[in-house]
Amino acid sequence: MSELLVTRAVSRYFGGLAAVSNLNLTVRSGELVGLIGPNGAGKTTVFNLLTGVYTPTSGDVMFEGKRVNGLRPYKMARIGIARTFQNIRLFRALTVLQNVQVAAALRARQGFWSAVLRTPRQVHDDAAIRAQCMELLDRLDLAPYADTRADALAYGVQRRLEIARALATHPSLLLLDEPAAGLNPNEKSELMSLVERLRDEFSLTVLLIEHDMRVVMGICERIYVLDYGEIIAEGAPDAIAEDPKVIAAYLGTEEA
Repeated sequence: MSELLVTRAVSRYFGGLAAVSNLNLTVRSGELVGLIGPNGAGKTTVFNLLTGVYTPTSGDVMFEGKRVNGLRPYKMARIGIARTFQNIRLFRALTVLQNVQVAAALRARQGFWSAVLRTPRQVHDDAAIRAQCMELLDRLDLAPYADTRADALAYGVQRRLEIARALATHPSLLLLDEPAAGLNPNEKSELMSLVERLRDEFSLTVLLIEHDMRVVMGICERIYVLDYGEIIAEGAPDAIAEDPKVIAAYLGTEEA
């Protein structure tokens, strides 16, 4: 498998505090990789660095062999990096379909005046986007909610909608920030199956932040462990579960 995402000695400082330090991370095409660590370890900061919310203080973020430091979030999305958020960020007053259409419009070919004047090409493209979005909703079992406002959905359905919206940008790399947060055990099991299925159906590469170890150990092929902004371990789930440094990071002492 080829290297899709690589970070080279990436650090991010806020004032004199290192939120992320010397991050060296590699994700290969088609992998499902976990990023775990205690609260405050810097996991979401890593996602913000990978999606252009933050620019590294030093080091390089490489995507498909190209340096992408400094690209704005919308440009990161256009080159194929999409994400969800720990705290769901939907357009709450829009319907399910409209939420996905907004994301799909990122790759629309028509310009401002075509949209204003409603040219035949614009009308054709809008119809094509709607059809593509409805197909996507159907594949995530969201089609029955197409005309429902996002703020009227059950929490677990909102989680699926956020994933659908990310997929509407046609990513090659999908970053999931605690997708199991707030879900009940049945919903977590369904999420695990969904992520694995979407990885295969959409030819995705997935990088996952998650606190629920059952989810991480159940679907991730490799895991990175972050503590105080630094990678302290990397490997297969079984090896990570037995690593003394990982146990110490989560339980506080190596003796524990």
